[in-house]
Amino acid sequence: MKIALLAPSKSIHTQKWALFYQSQGIEVKVYTFKDHYSEDNAKLIPTEILPKVLPGKASYLAAAPALKKMLNDWNPDILHSHFVSSYGLLGAMVNYKKYFVSVWGKDIFVFPKKGRLNKMLIEFTLSKATAICSTSRVMAKETNLYTNRPVEVTPFGVDIEQFYPSDEVAEADEKIVVGTVKALEDKYGIADLVRGFALFHKEFPNSELIITGDGPQRAEYEQIAKDLGIDEVTTFTGKVPNTEVPNVIRKMSIFAVPSTEDSESFGVAAVEAMACGVPVVVSNVGGLPEVVVQDVTGIVTDKNSPDQLAAAFKKLARNSDLRASMGKAGVEHVKENYSWIDNAHYMLSLYKKY
Repeated sequence: MKIALLAPSKSIHTQKWALFYQSQGIEVKVYTFKDHYSEDNAKLIPTEILPKVLPGKASYLAAAPALKKMLNDWNPDILHSHFVSSYGLLGAMVNYKKYFVSVWGKDIFVFPKKGRLNKMLIEFTLSKATAICSTSRVMAKETNLYTNRPVEVTPFGVDIEQFYPSDEVAEADEKIVVGTVKALEDKYGIADLVRGFALFHKEFPNSELIITGDGPQRAEYEQIAKDLGIDEVTTFTGKVPNTEVPNVIRKMSIFAVPSTEDSESFGVAAVEAMACGVPVVVSNVGGLPEVVVQDVTGIVTDKNSPDQLAAAFKKLARNSDLRASMGKAGVEHVKENYSWIDNAHYMLSLYKKY
């Protein structure tokens, strides 16, 4: 079997899918634009760079003839596009014999609502697909606003050989470490997290906040921490290599994902934390309530609510047994539902099904 992936080469998810297919003896090639290209990933996965001759969305339309020629030359069995509003549109334009498209988040929750033309582009792309994939049920439901075709739910999953619990047993009176690993942008609720932690810290002074990630609003969030008087117990680590993320998570007592937009379509960060045996506190947006079992593997709060975040942190901080039981339940929940290798084999079964 030969699979062509039409997606950003630099995406960790593109890399994971491609390497998995290679491990199964499948030939794979990534087709991407230069501004989405990763030289390091291209050393591992054959990669073709698409010509970019026009700005914006027009670049995807303009690249269709070049992509069509590349596909004719290589003749893959399947073309699979990721992001329905960009690479998905490009894939639809070449009218390939067996065409899969995966929706990711903003491309289906936000893009089609910005105007009639955007909505028509999404409907056109979905109509051309042999199969449509979504990482969560809530996003599959959103996708069905623009097509009456069935949408396959294909979670990202996490590598449980990398994301696993710490061997160390937590002491009941040890410092409570609240943390997250996200891009520093408003849609991930980082300001709410800082404010919620500040409220929590008043009652639990033996606590600290670790925020791992980078983004355009880092300075703003650092200033909020300073204004609230928690800058000395708040650490902004910046972005860390993907290989270091499990170690960062295992240092945390509570993992928070207080996102504010439904485009948080799956909640892979929360799944990674559960795999590491860390109880999670998430907001009720997008796919987050779908992956977290309320009061079993974590706590689901309203979005934009520092007060509810603080209350959830306090509930967990007061009860080390609850943290331990939620952590253990989270590990089992991920093993049963979100193991990367199981999810990847399911995707492979869909390629054969269609």
